[in-house]
Amino acid sequence: MTGNTITKPAAAAGSSAMPASLTWSRAARELGLRRAEFDLAVHLGRVRTVSDAARAHEPPGAARARRRVTREEIDRIRAMEGFPEVLRADVSTVSAPEGARTMGITTARFTRLARLGLVTPVRFYLNRYRTVVWLYLVEELRDFAAAKENEALLSARLPETLRSQLDSGTDLRARNWRGRHAGFLLRLVEDPWAKAAITASLLDADEVADVVDDPHERAYLAWLRPERPDQSPAGSPASRVVDELVKADAPEELEWLRSSLSIAVTEARNDRPAPRLEPAAPLGDEPDGAASPTPQEGGAGQPETVPEDPPARPKRLLARLRRSRE
Repeated sequence: MTGNTITKPAAAAGSSAMPASLTWSRAARELGLRRAEFDLAVHLGRVRTVSDAARAHEPPGAARARRRVTREEIDRIRAMEGFPEVLRADVSTVSAPEGARTMGITTARFTRLARLGLVTPVRFYLNRYRTVVWLYLVEELRDFAAAKENEALLSARLPETLRSQLDSGTDLRARNWRGRHAGFLLRLVEDPWAKAAITASLLDADEVADVVDDPHERAYLAWLRPERPDQSPAGSPASRVVDELVKADAPEELEWLRSSLSIAVTEARNDRPAPRLEPAAPLGDEPDGAASPTPQEGGAGQPETVPEDPPARPKRLLARLRRSRE
């Protein structure tokens, strides 16, 4: 062909390279971490995430799903001295027997320290017998064992005040994990309603109803509640065990959470009203293929219906008996 030739513009340098931001799964692979390790690295602030473009209304779990990791953050971490060993060490976790060996004490003493809240679990899982296995950060256990002020707790007889707490049944593992987990989640969201939903997720429906009078606001909090920390099918025995861990039960903890929820909802109301939800099907109970409830801004002529509140949770005795005495 003679004359001027039409050619395609040259591809920009790096156009076939990695995208500017990555999903959590892709970022975990880039950093050589398992997904659970990557989640923990984000929660601990070892990996910084950014919020993707917000949508008008978030379905459950979407706030977290929208968070991504920039290419610059991946490059920053990979350039750190000791990568990837140092990063893996930062998120390394152990159960009680391994934790006891890390600290040079017996498993029984380790469990007593954990029940007293002196060491705090960072994660948990259920074994095949649906027993709770608490996991602890190796780095924190080593720091605790190295602290001179903790020498007596590791080798001497525990003080009478601590022994009496244990004799009375004190076990702060679940409570301390809840506080830590909620703190992780709160650092990942910016919307005030989403923040209130995190606090509400630690309370039974009747406790939330006592604090939040408006049923539309309660429905919206339920819509925004964070993902569960496990993948057990709803209503399964394992799911019921996890429910017992996620919900607060001690009177002082309930009082603190109710107060925190009241403050959080007030701040959210000042930011914007809670939208209405429709249709009226209870949240989480839609048949397969049915559309999820959609928040509405209360347009003229549109019916406003509110999902029913979930029934009150059964008594905790059976679940308590299942909990680990690691």
